[in-house]
Amino acid sequence: MTLNGGTGNAGRRLVVIGGDAAGMSAASQARRLRGPDELEVVAFERGHFTSYSACGIPYWVGGDVTHRDELIARSPEEHHARGIDLRLRTEVVEIDVAGQRVRARDLDSGAESWTSYDDLVIATGARPVRPDMPGADAPGVHGVQTLDDGQSLLDTLEHANGRRAVVVGAGYIGVEMAEALINRKFEVTVVNRGGEPMSTLDPDMGRLVHRAMTGLGITMVDDAEVTGFPTGDDGRVRAVTTADAEYPADVVVLGIGVRPETALARAAGLPLGEHGGLLTDLAMRVRGHRNIWAGGDCVEVLDLVSGRERHIALGTHANKHGQVIGTNVGGGYATFPGVVGTAVSKVCDLEIARTGLREKDALRAGLRFETVTIESTSRAGYYPGASPMTVKMLAECRTGRLLGVQIVGREGAAKRVDIAAVALTARMTVDQMTALDLGYAPPFSPVWDPVLVAARKAAEKVRQSTR
Repeated sequence: MTLNGGTGNAGRRLVVIGGDAAGMSAASQARRLRGPDELEVVAFERGHFTSYSACGIPYWVGGDVTHRDELIARSPEEHHARGIDLRLRTEVVEIDVAGQRVRARDLDSGAESWTSYDDLVIATGARPVRPDMPGADAPGVHGVQTLDDGQSLLDTLEHANGRRAVVVGAGYIGVEMAEALINRKFEVTVVNRGGEPMSTLDPDMGRLVHRAMTGLGITMVDDAEVTGFPTGDDGRVRAVTTADAEYPADVVVLGIGVRPETALARAAGLPLGEHGGLLTDLAMRVRGHRNIWAGGDCVEVLDLVSGRERHIALGTHANKHGQVIGTNVGGGYATFPGVVGTAVSKVCDLEIARTGLREKDALRAGLRFETVTIESTSRAGYYPGASPMTVKMLAECRTGRLLGVQIVGREGAAKRVDIAAVALTARMTVDQMTALDLGYAPPFSPVWDPVLVAARKAAEKVRQSTR
């Protein structure tokens, strides 16, 4: 084992664990603010790729994105050219907090070495949940989190003997991968432990997604707990089993969520929240540690609506975390105040969006609320191409404060959730929302935008309950 100590001619050394959005954004921003004579930057990445869009993997697998490299924002060569010592296929296996150093292993040679740091960024991301049951690690069973995962899945699809695919889980990844497999001309079965797909929505809105997926020819199996992944004589997965049935499979995709990848942090004694993510202050500094920072899918963030810590794995947050960390390490000042939980997705032409709290989130937070659900259209009803849209809105009793919005519809539906996201961040009431001066023309919206129709009805319901 070798030791890479000291910082040479540089004033300080920044070590980054993780070469994707948060880690390399932090490294790049710190490098922009401080030159190589002031700051040496060393980054470790255990995979083959850096700075890529993990959110784009389902669309690459499905064929909407033609080439893998289209998902890469900045290559390793580009990072090297900017003065970052990026070490691919190198996994950090230990953090020595007291000694301010990390131990890294070259995954090709097995060689290990220690590297000291003045500042440390932990951006280890999240890992797909993989059931602890027979066959879960068999060839043909895929999680989808990294570009390496996506390439492995594509290789399996290319050489599959049949065209039967089973997706386990019906959250964002499950729904998006079901679409990708449909595009690849596979017969798709989705096995979901919940009563409706998209548990990020309330069940009544999830039902709309269920109806659309069934209409696309996807077989939906709800309220089903997976019990195993039987394999054939060649060791490859051949089916997915539940307590009641067996579903033949030539390929299986796991879409049952992700967990923060914080084993390293836990072993180092760093503080973790109830969801297993690292806890940081507003500057993205790990709580209780002046020179350790964390961002991306391995951290928990403050929910500005409920006031609770949440784990939300999204590239938008990860890039912002990296910018904040890099600014602070580079001698500036920045904070990340929190999130309202905005997310959009689609399955074929059905758009799905949510922000803020679901009913069960509001109940868990101890809030009393009113709900309304309205039907509207994406454009003026008389304008060609107007498509139906369902909007659900939650508002706090008495105050009328907006608590959450969910939208399911066709073209033009999902991005309307941004109106609600801004309103949530500004802590607006639904009554205040009705006066928002939104853009209007028949090709884009009815006279009353669907979100404002919901706000108007929610405001009236709040007034009635107060009386």
